[in-house]
Amino acid sequence: MALREPSVQLSRALPRALVPLSSTQTPLCRRNASSAILPETITDDLETSSTFSQPSSLLKNEIKSFDPVARSKARKTQLPPSRYQFRPPKYDRGPLHPHRPPPPSDPSSRQFIPGPFTLPRVEQTYESTISRDILTLCYVHNPPGFRPPPTPQRLRGWDDSSPYHVNRPLRGPRGGDVLRLLRKPITFHNIPKLHKITLHSYVNQVVEKGSAPLHVAGMAIQAISNVRVQTHKMRGNVAKWGIVAGKAHVSLTAELKGEDMYHFFGKLVDIVLPRIKDWRGVKGSSGDSSGNITFGLEPDMVAMFPEIEVNYDMYPPAMIPGCHITVHTTARTDKDARLLLNAMGIPFYGKYVN
Repeated sequence: MALREPSVQLSRALPRALVPLSSTQTPLCRRNASSAILPETITDDLETSSTFSQPSSLLKNEIKSFDPVARSKARKTQLPPSRYQFRPPKYDRGPLHPHRPPPPSDPSSRQFIPGPFTLPRVEQTYESTISRDILTLCYVHNPPGFRPPPTPQRLRGWDDSSPYHVNRPLRGPRGGDVLRLLRKPITFHNIPKLHKITLHSYVNQVVEKGSAPLHVAGMAIQAISNVRVQTHKMRGNVAKWGIVAGKAHVSLTAELKGEDMYHFFGKLVDIVLPRIKDWRGVKGSSGDSSGNITFGLEPDMVAMFPEIEVNYDMYPPAMIPGCHITVHTTARTDKDARLLLNAMGIPFYGKYVN
């Protein structure tokens, strides 16, 4: 070991060209790229032809004769046009079905819509201002180490004062037999927002004047909503009005979502509602206890929409319909839905009912 260390130091000190090769494991027949190679050896390793050279005459003839369109037309039996065209299924038949449609965000989906490239003004205002204000107003701060109290049992038990209390189902809460939805604290995951808007109009003139008022009402609702309406028949008999169940279409609905919903809501808040004289707002008791608010518009209010006002002579004044507007929100309670709509420009009056 002592004799080996000076030899290693000596080899490091000497120039690299004077140090002999200490490794003898390299085979003698090995050829390196930097070693001198004879010209005939190079010509043996390289290919004589190159892909950049001009193709031969035989290859040129093959290129000219290659015509897949003519070959396909020369077939005796043509292939079906949809052989190489795959269209995803139109409906989702469940997670176990072998063919499932792609999500609407996929370009191959039938429901794919490119964009949106710009947001509607109402949606942009909600995303930039209203949603943050609602989150600030409804924020509940819990200090570190806070433990929420245990949730009490909603259904009441029996006190076993009678032998008939054994194995009885639990009773409902005091004050009513309806169990309301529990309100979860609002975080950035569940800020209330608009889900859809439903327009409903009942045309009672159908019984006396036929289907003409229904057509006028359908054109008016379709003009202000930009959505094709759906007509409905009466389910029950009303002898006083002369209505027979399932005989004639007497009402129509339009369901607005996405961009159409925001455009309609903007027209309603900025153009129609401010022009209504002596209008106090939406009644505070309006709602279904699940975050959906409903209010109505008279025929003269519907005529204030710009699509009808600019072509007012096209609609018979006596046939312009009134409508009920149901604003569906993602809120779980009417209190949160009222807070959202109030921030977006719809006023409320009267006693609030949650």
